[in-house]
This record gives sequence, C-alpha cells and structure tokens, in this order.
Amino acid sequence: MPTPTPPAEVRDTVAALRDRPHADVLVIGAGINGIATFRDLALNGVDVALVERDDYVSGASAGSSHMIHGGIRYLENGEFRLVQESVHERNALLRLAPHYVRPLPTTIPIFSTFSSLLRAPFQFIGIKPKPGAPKKERGALIIKVGLTIYDTFSRDGGRVPRHQFRGAKASKQLLPKLRSDVKYTATYYDASMHDPERLGLDVLYDGIAAGDNSRASNYVTAVGMTEGGAVRLRDMRSGEEFEMTAKVVVNASGPWTDLTNAALGDATRYMGGTKGSHVVLDNPELYEACNGREIFFEFTDGRIVLIYPLKGKVMLGTTDLEHDMNEPIRCTEEEVDYFFDLVKHVFPSIAVDRSQIVFRFSGVRPLPRSDAGSTGQISRDYRIEKGSLGGTPVLSLVGGKWTTFRALGEQLGGLVLETLGRERTVSTDGRLIGGAVGYPTTDAERAAWLSKHGAVVGRERADTLLDRYGTSAEAIIARIAAGQDAPLASNADYSRLEIEHLVETEQVVRLVDVVLRRTSLAFTGQVTAALLDELAEIVGGVLGWSPEERATERAAAADYLADHHGVQVDHAQEAR
Repeated sequence: MPTPTPPAEVRDTVAALRDRPHADVLVIGAGINGIATFRDLALNGVDVALVERDDYVSGASAGSSHMIHGGIRYLENGEFRLVQESVHERNALLRLAPHYVRPLPTTIPIFSTFSSLLRAPFQFIGIKPKPGAPKKERGALIIKVGLTIYDTFSRDGGRVPRHQFRGAKASKQLLPKLRSDVKYTATYYDASMHDPERLGLDVLYDGIAAGDNSRASNYVTAVGMTEGGAVRLRDMRSGEEFEMTAKVVVNASGPWTDLTNAALGDATRYMGGTKGSHVVLDNPELYEACNGREIFFEFTDGRIVLIYPLKGKVMLGTTDLEHDMNEPIRCTEEEVDYFFDLVKHVFPSIAVDRSQIVFRFSGVRPLPRSDAGSTGQISRDYRIEKGSLGGTPVLSLVGGKWTTFRALGEQLGGLVLETLGRERTVSTDGRLIGGAVGYPTTDAERAAWLSKHGAVVGRERADTLLDRYGTSAEAIIARIAAGQDAPLASNADYSRLEIEHLVETEQVVRLVDVVLRRTSLAFTGQVTAALLDELAEIVGGVLGWSPEERATERAAAADYLADHHGVQVDHAQEAR
C-alpha cells in the first residue's frame, strides 16, 4: 500500500540516493548484519549506501529471542570457533552497549543425572543421531561438563560469573514453582538485549554520523539490475524507480538472500532458514516464578526453549521449523500450544492461556541450506559467498546472528575493503555504540547523571529515558527543556515531545515504525485504539499527513498488528 508523502526534509534519505546515484558500496538489507557492515565501512571512510525494503531492523532481526549469548548448545555440534567468537562479542557488548546489553542469569532445570551421557560425545565429534531417533533429555553430568567448557571460553573479559549447580532442595528454594521431581538446577550467565531494534538503530546512526560518505534509506527495495551493472531501486513510498551503480554490492538481506539475488539476476541456493516464533504473556505469577532469571531448558522433543521475564511480561520461545520464504511468517496456533506445553513442563501449577498473550512475533533465521537430520543441527555460523553480476562483484552473506554482528560486520567490511583495494583505518572492536558514549556504569556516575538531568525532567523521568535511550536521551531532555511537553493522554509512559523527537530524527515513515521499533508499546501490550489515534495525530503532524492520510495510516497499523502480531485494536477513529 502506498505510504503518505512526508515533507521534503524527511524524504532526504531517498533524495540522497537518487541525486548521487553512485556509491563505492551498496548494501542491500538493513537487518543488524547489514547495518553493522554499513557502520564498519562508513567509519572507514568508504562511500557506502544502505537500503532496506521495509523499516530498519524489521525482518529477521526483529524476531530475536532478545539474547546476546555465547551459544552453549553449539558446543555439542563442535562449533568451537563460533562459541569463542560469540563469547568474546558477548563480553565486548556488555562494555560497548551497556544501555541495551546487560548480564542475564540463566537457569537450567534438570530432571535426571546421567541421561544422554552416551549420546553427547558422539555429537561432540560430529556423529549426529539419526532422524527420528528418540530424544533423551540431557542429564546433570553432561550439562556440568558443557558448562565447565563454556566457562573456559567465558574467561575472556571477565564480564560474567562462572556457573553454579544446586541440588533439589536449593533449587526449589530458588524457584519454588518448579515441578516437584527437579533434581538439580544449573545457573550460568549470558546477556539480555532488552531492546534489539533500538540497539540496531544506534549502530545505524553511528554509521550515518560518520559523514557525507554514508547514506541510508528505509523503504527502498532492490528490484533488478541493468545490463550495465546498475542496481534498480524502487522507492516504496512513491513507487518510483531509479538506478544506482556501485563498485561492490553486498547482499545482506538475511533469509531473503536468494530472493534478492534472483531479483538481481542470479539464481542462488544458499539459504535454508528456519522459523522461530515467540509469544509475550501478561502473567504475573509466571513472571514472579522466574525469579529474575531466564529459564532455559530442553523440551521433550529435544528442542532448547526458554521462559524469559522481560519488561514486566514473560516471553516464551522458540520454535525451529522449516519455512518457505515465499510464505507469510506468522506465529501459528500450533506454536502457541507448544509454548503452553513447555510452561507446564517446568511450572505445572501455573495456568497459561491465550487471553494472557499481548504480543506474538516470528522471524526466520538466515541459516545456510543444509541436509542436517534436524533443524537444531544446522550450523549457526556465517560465511560470505562471492559472485558477480554485470561485472559488479556481489558478496552474499549467509548466516549471522545478533551476538556476532560487530565481528561479522568487520569481517565482511574487511572483504569489501580488500575488493576495493583499500586499507582499514578504523576498527569497531572496543568502540562504544550510540547511547553508550558517556553512559554511567557505576552507581555514583548514574546518581550524578540523574541529578543533573532530573533537575530538568524529574529524576524518575530521567531514569526512564536513560534506560530507554542511553545517553542519547540527552537530546530528548534538551528538547523538553526548550518546549512545552505533556505525557500522552493515552499512555503516560511516553510524552508528546519524545514521540515527535523520534519521528523527526529516526527516519520514521509508517505509524507501525513507532509502535513496533522506536518504542516498546506493542511488545508490552500497550497499544490501544486511543493510543493509535493519538500517535497518528502526532506522527502525522510531524510528517505532514492530511486527515485522510492519518486515518489511512492508523487503519493500516491496526491491520498490521492484528495480522502479524495478534494484537487486536478497534479501527474506530474520528477524522482529525
């Protein structure tokens, strides 16, 4: 559906591409890995352009389990390089993005001692179980061995404690609602990523801020390639097409990589992604039962699943199902039943039902095509495929995950620099991300920051904004200080000037961009008819929408939330 036409100053992202239709590098796909590559190249002074057919971080990257993790289960597949890199990057992100990445205690309930002891060593050396073979839950001994190995990888950086084992009595004291036959629990630490989309936006704006050599636009899609090697781009706002040439094209469109290559004229078969779904519940009893930690365990089918307290709600996930990328990506009712069964598996006394679901979401992991016996055995590592179209080198990214985005971006960026015959001048290893610059990491520093900015907006409000945006909140606070602000009438957690600031500075195009990615309103179940009405008025005011365009966007947002996320919002709205 065509989108309303915003004022010229907001549309400059597309104009910057059309008016200067050449770049050294064109990156197609603005999930986290495309964004990280864009940032790496921009910081190295490369003339780089980034395009995304939807909103930034709206595809596979929006379907994450909100974790930055070393991948303990990858040890069983013998993927030691990936585990080592993942743990290094996890520890690094705790330092480089402390406003969005924080230590996460993770507890595994264990119901046997010796189960899988004979199977695990064979998987460890690459001998996989036959498809259809009966699943056996991992026992305490094999989990202890795995966590001990994991701790050795985690020594890098010293950012998280070592694992702890508890017996049955101590486990029930820690988690009283656990089922009665629990024998042990094991607790180790990874990291939470409480706002993946906002972390991705911070990475993006680091690249944009690098200088005029970097340009990025959402709602622009690659639809083909000319015989001369120019990429045909379509502005999804207006439907207009234009051409852009580049010395190197990077295809970072995740699970859509083969479809993008096909559009460009090259039929590849790199991808074999699997769908992972999640639901978010408003269930205070389950939230309390988790005792501030993620519950991470092997379900009866051998799948590793999670119960994750987050933002006052509880997230359940995830599935791992084969998926055709030509089909819609949705959380099905069968998957919901699966999630409810996994809750009963560990917390049998806690009732869960569909009335508690406030949000559903699904994504497809950009995994490589594989003939593995099960989806869980497909490698989570990444690689880069080299190709050429019309004489233009095309680098296609296969694989990749949130935890390793910085390292992946630097590796892919390095290959691009090599292709261009240029030397690296900047490394992102050790470089703070976005709102982490100046972020208070001690109690004393935080108290000083809150004292300073609390004098302007109140200490509680300053604390909320700091958690929400890191030190990027200072720009919002300055705006509030210079204007007349008020909480939203429909949701006092946000204010009018805060929303206006996000729309003006963060390339918002659609109303759903605000409720899904610039804020947590949809994820936490706070979207109401009144809120959509109010946001349509505020966003439309900034973007110059007519009353008819505001009504159209409001209805489109309601339809999208219902279709993609199971969020039902009344369509009624008065003309504004």
